[in-house]
Amino acid sequence: MATRRNTDEAAAPRDRQVRADRGVLSLMTGIPAWHIAGDWFDNCSCAVACPCTFAQPPDNGFCESVLFWHIQRGQYGDVDLDGLSFVRVGRWEGDLWAGKVTGSAGLFIDERADERQAEALPLIFAGRVGGFPAQVAGLFAEGRQVRGVQRAQITFEIAPDRAHWGADIAGKVKAWAKALTGPTSLPGKYPQLMNAPGCETGPGPQLVTWGKSTVCSVDAFGYTFRWTTNSSKHIPFDWTGP
Repeated sequence: MATRRNTDEAAAPRDRQVRADRGVLSLMTGIPAWHIAGDWFDNCSCAVACPCTFAQPPDNGFCESVLFWHIQRGQYGDVDLDGLSFVRVGRWEGDLWAGKVTGSAGLFIDERADERQAEALPLIFAGRVGGFPAQVAGLFAEGRQVRGVQRAQITFEIAPDRAHWGADIAGKVKAWAKALTGPTSLPGKYPQLMNAPGCETGPGPQLVTWGKSTVCSVDAFGYTFRWTTNSSKHIPFDWTGP
């Protein structure tokens, strides 16, 4: 118990210093301090297991995908972001983690977001206000185009045990997956990866739960694609900025 108290006591000053540094950065940049945490999953054109999570180039040199975020708790300055969802559909080509990539995407904002929330969400996820999304945006050295932004009713489900996950936007996006199982799987246990070399939600202790799409269908922003057997994964996220 003494060791645990010493560890916590040592961590507390570091946490206070990190918060102080973010406060100074916020004042210097004019960007409000923000924090969001929740669930992320994708459904992509790569075969199982997606090489991007291992910091490798995507299958066939490109990736078409649906990316989903649900914010369990969050704020952007004094703007509450709890309970809101965000979906990106698009395609990128090249080696993401090598910073040799170009891409385009369309964005769906939760229709329940008010005006200030709807302004904050694209700023965060596009990487325009710092944090890990800004690191990802910096990898698109060859350019990243936004084809459009729409409000939408986003419905989703994530099983508490990560047995399945998915999201729907009526007539435009359907992306569902089940956790991987096989002949040697233990009942109720699913494959997970720790310390992924190319974790899509950034460095940290979060676990990647591997899945396989049951359906991925997109007809939006000029993208039309569909598959039923490709890669999917669920990863928690916890981001701060600027």
